[in-house]
Amino acid sequence: MRDELRNPMAQHSPDVKNHRMHEVKLSDGIITLSPLHPGDAEAHLAGEDEALVRWLSGGPGTREGVEAYIRHCQEQWDTSGPLRAFGIRVGTDEALAGTIDLRFTAEGLSPGQVNVAYGLYPCWRGRGLATRAVLLASRYAASEGGQEVVIRVEPQNAASASVARRAGFTPGKHVHGEDGTQLDWYIRDLRIDTQNDLGASKPA
Repeated sequence: MRDELRNPMAQHSPDVKNHRMHEVKLSDGIITLSPLHPGDAEAHLAGEDEALVRWLSGGPGTREGVEAYIRHCQEQWDTSGPLRAFGIRVGTDEALAGTIDLRFTAEGLSPGQVNVAYGLYPCWRGRGLATRAVLLASRYAASEGGQEVVIRVEPQNAASASVARRAGFTPGKHVHGEDGTQLDWYIRDLRIDTQNDLGASKPA
């Protein structure tokens, strides 16, 4: 903040040419990633804490704001937009444990780079779930033409940096965000990973 990964495309192919994007469902046998839906708003608001607000959302959520964001995420799926937001789900009931999103275009990214951002609710941390989610999302990014996955974290966010390292990302450049915040980049080359079966190692 990952047993050997099965093919996360087993349930639904992420190929948007053949399947509706909002039906994408990825699983490694422990967690499942699937698009956020309106029913997730309550669980998200209940799970949000100071850490998520500081490192991910930038401000405390409201029901109106969360529901509007989820509608935006659904629109992005329906229109093949650059944002692909997933719920991180656990167990047979697919309880919402957090979120992870991919941005195929974003400020500061080069063509082919995909930004990934993630967060878990407090009761789900420390179990390796974020690392699993990053591996699944990276594999999806590769299937959609991504060449590199980038995780950008503030130096003080040690938990997120640890996830990046466990997921096989290597330290990159140090830059300042649009608001002046310093960001450390961690990068994983999907072109190499595709050849070497990305995510074959067990998560810590």
